[in-house]
Order: sequence, then structure tokens, then C-alpha cells
Amino acid sequence: MAEQVLAEQSATINTMANVLIACYQQGHKAIFCGNGGSAADAQHLAAEFVGRYLIDRRPIPALALHTDTSTLTAVGNDYGYDQVFSRQVQAHMNPGDVLVCLTTSGNSVNVIKAAEVARELGNPVLALLGGDGGKILPLCDHALVVPFKLPYLVQEISMLVGHLLCDLTEQALFAK
Repeated sequence: MAEQVLAEQSATINTMANVLIACYQQGHKAIFCGNGGSAADAQHLAAEFVGRYLIDRRPIPALALHTDTSTLTAVGNDYGYDQVFSRQVQAHMNPGDVLVCLTTSGNSVNVIKAAEVARELGNPVLALLGGDGGKILPLCDHALVVPFKLPYLVQEISMLVGHLLCDLTEQALFAK
């Protein structure tokens, strides 16, 4: 299954990597968001950029929006859970930054609202999605859609793709 997705969407993977590479070459950051298992995957990918994936190198800026529990719960309490990511995108996103959305259904309202804000700000939106891409798909500049509805399959293939994005980005920026 994963091999089929990778083969069919290799051009999308390369395009997404090129967006991240350009972002980092220009001194900007990637901002990740997702819920549940997708939040864990978003945090994992952000950590690969800040720490390292395979190459011992300087950190490159990445942020997973769900990791600030005080902000998450304050915004959720005061404005509603549907705005926990969009308000943070408004606060943290600068011109040239990239939003990376992970959602197995493509229908997570808070992730959709984050993509809407990023688009309003003129920033690129990348996504790792499942099923048919859901309601967020039209908001994405580039999206890899894993054509399955089972969340665990979408998450496993999304992480494989996420690691490919890390590898391609590191190779482009730091390989000697």
C-alpha cells in the first residue's frame, strides 16, 4: 500500500519538499498542526527539523502548535476549540513561513481554520491527508492524499512521507 502511494505521488512529495526547502533557504519556519495521532505526528516531524533527522546540522525552525498547552487551553476556553490553531497561526506565522497540516479525514475544523488563516496571510499550506482529502483539500497549495479511510493506515503512510520530506530537506540544505 505504502509503495503504491509513494509511486503515485512522488511528484507531490518532491514539490512539498521543495516548498519546505525554499522556506528554510529564505530563513523562515514550518508550522505544524493536527489532532490526536496527527498531533503526535506533527510534533514528531517538527522535532526532526529542530533536532535532526539523519544529518548532524544546525537546527531549522519548526513549531507544532498543539504543544503549548496553556495557549491551547486558553484559546479553547475563550474562543472555542475550533480556533486553537488559527489564533496561533495569526500570532506566529510570518511571511514566507509554511503551514503543514496533518488530518486523517481532512475535515478537522480547527485544522481547516488554521489553513484558512494561512491562506489569508498569503502563506503556503501543505498537508498530509487521508480518504478523499476532505474539506481542507481546496485550501492546500500541495497535499499528499493517502487514499484510505482507516486512520492508522493514513498515519503510518503520512509518517513515512513526513520522514521523506525531512530527508529531502536535509539533503538539499546540508549534504556536502
